[in-house]
Amino acid sequence: MIHSRAEIHPEAKIGKNVEIGPFTCVYGDVEIGEGTWIGPNVTIFDGARIGKNCKIFSTAVISADSQDLKYNGEKTTVEIGDNTVIREAVTIHKGTADRWKTVIGKNCLLMAYVHIAHDCKIGNNVIIANATGLSGHITIDDCAVIEGMVGGQQFTHIGMHAFVGGTSKIRKDVPPFVKVAKEPLSYIGVNSIGLKRRGYSEESVRRIEDIYRILFVRNKNISKGSEIVQNEIEDCEEKTIILNFIKNSKNGLIKGLQ
Repeated sequence: MIHSRAEIHPEAKIGKNVEIGPFTCVYGDVEIGEGTWIGPNVTIFDGARIGKNCKIFSTAVISADSQDLKYNGEKTTVEIGDNTVIREAVTIHKGTADRWKTVIGKNCLLMAYVHIAHDCKIGNNVIIANATGLSGHITIDDCAVIEGMVGGQQFTHIGMHAFVGGTSKIRKDVPPFVKVAKEPLSYIGVNSIGLKRRGYSEESVRRIEDIYRILFVRNKNISKGSEIVQNEIEDCEEKTIILNFIKNSKNGLIKGLQ
């Protein structure tokens, strides 16, 4: 049901069984998948591509122009996957000529007052808690959890199943499967509880702990630690994911155990 006091552009593509509340404004170059619920006082600008069965709460702003001063009005998008929940006053800005789109994956939860800037890429099953702000070009891989009031520096990368403690400042890349906190942001252990909840076996968790013990406890030099992991840890998917993340890091990694 579309409320009579909602303002919907006639060219917007609205799927079946979509509900839109009063005083919500939907622009013309917008696509909304079936079964999505949009509350009152939401603004959805041109370029929004919203999946099925999403929930978007009051005062959220989706696909506003990038705040990047290099943005010159190029036609870009915001893509939001199925079953994602966007709570009150979340702002998600469209991409720029760098990546051409800002992406939020499936089954994500963005809590109140979260800001996702231009060209960010958020994976599936990601949780971002209240009042966290992500600068442009940040990548967050699947199943990561970011607690509240975190600030993310542009171009940083947060690995899969990582857990970032509240009020943290992300200035370096956060590798997969770890918990990080403190200032400066540092490794404080493996996200073992989160991994077990996601179906990782005790053996897999122990293997991950062995890898990070070598990288962040026994060694202060990540290159040397990576070499030891390559030689001493049996080949497995987790080892490949971790070493590839380190190899491809462009910003350097967060600090090891202090």
